Amino acid sequence: MRLQAGNGGETTWCFSQVKGTLEDDVTEADLISCVEFNHDGELLATGDKGGRVVIFQRDPASKQCVPKKGEYNVYSTFQSHEPEFDYLKSLEIEEKINKIRWLKRKNQAHFLLSTNDKTIKLWKVSLVSERDKRVTGYNTREEGGRPRDPARVTQLRVPTVRPADLMVEASPRRIFANAHTYHINSISLNSDQETYLSADDLRINLWHLEITDQSFNIVDIKPANMEELTEVITAAEFHPTECNLFVYSSSKGTIRLCDMRAAALCDRHAKLFEEPEDPHARSFFSEIISSISDVKLSNSGRYMMSRDYLGLKVWDLRMETKPVETYPVHEYLRSKLCSLYENDCIFDKFECCWSGDDQRLMTGSYNGFFRIFERSGGGGGRRGELTLEASREAAARPRQPLRARRVATTAKRKKDEISVDCLDFNKKILHTAWHPHESVIAVAATNNLFLFQDKF
Repeated sequence: MRLQAGNGGETTWCFSQVKGTLEDDVTEADLISCVEFNHDGELLATGDKGGRVVIFQRDPASKQCVPKKGEYNVYSTFQSHEPEFDYLKSLEIEEKINKIRWLKRKNQAHFLLSTNDKTIKLWKVSLVSERDKRVTGYNTREEGGRPRDPARVTQLRVPTVRPADLMVEASPRRIFANAHTYHINSISLNSDQETYLSADDLRINLWHLEITDQSFNIVDIKPANMEELTEVITAAEFHPTECNLFVYSSSKGTIRLCDMRAAALCDRHAKLFEEPEDPHARSFFSEIISSISDVKLSNSGRYMMSRDYLGLKVWDLRMETKPVETYPVHEYLRSKLCSLYENDCIFDKFECCWSGDDQRLMTGSYNGFFRIFERSGGGGGRRGELTLEASREAAARPRQPLRARRVATTAKRKKDEISVDCLDFNKKILHTAWHPHESVIAVAATNNLFLFQDKF
């Protein structure tokens, strides 16, 4: 299936790779919980519910092929978090990796932040030599280990240094703990590459990468009486270029833009982005489906995208009153909200991401489906939308164009369309990532990581 690309060309999506085991061998700990490319796209990291981080590196040979191949192989695997128990609150702390964020590379090593519900860790991933290698070949000792008689040494053998094998080592450089009472849902690096924020349900903290025992609380929405609580923080992110600006979304469907120059505590927002609710469309589920599960600022910093249960919205930071673009993702599920409430699917938190040129949007859905929308360049209507499937069947047709899928919204359905009643709600695509410069995308489906790329 083809979409018109932002530069005037066409994008034909094809399956590239799949990483992971067959679904018969899946355990809860193997389920992928986050996916993140680094800043140049050469590395791709995944975190899972078992607290592990797996880093894939792009094959250098694949970049020289024409067309380029986005082939990634395992670079490093390490245990980032372990299960813990808070004895003061009698609370189990899961090892699940909630978020991974890469730091921009400054030397030969790579650095990334990973977090579970309570603790954030800064990891250094680098190539090191094996330490058990030694210099061999010198003749200052006899074979049995006794010192040689200098008079018997007729010639001097030059010592030889055997080349040491390189290995990838992941080591924790900083551990940022004991700063959040509630579960951490977001971490975001500042553009200054020195500070980052972490957000839980009611507070946002600002950290310095070099200081582990102190953070500054910059947002606190906890009421004096918890019975008066009306909303929680669902996601937060720094502006990509302005180090003083950040946004955070809430369960009430609002997004607040804050300026840290205005006050030390950013309880008063600089801008509030909220779409007026249609009173005629209000129902029991209105508040649930309006909750924003993810917010992402565009690479240019002018727009931001928010994902709620039914769709995507693109906002211009200069206009607070309404989104400039709206993309329906789950509109065909509006009539199924009651059953989705009963099986808890209505509370699923779908993420979203931008393409490198800000002209395309991607987010996940059910039945192994994920959606790609082509923007019109920041103004009016859509130019194209596409529903693709991440499945082993697609993997059986490598380098072949992916077949677009459609969901029938009425009782009558056309050939190749799937009825809403036939959707598998256990196959959820919650986590997706887009290569920062190329048409390469990564999609997490249960314990499998699917990679797709532009055929041309």
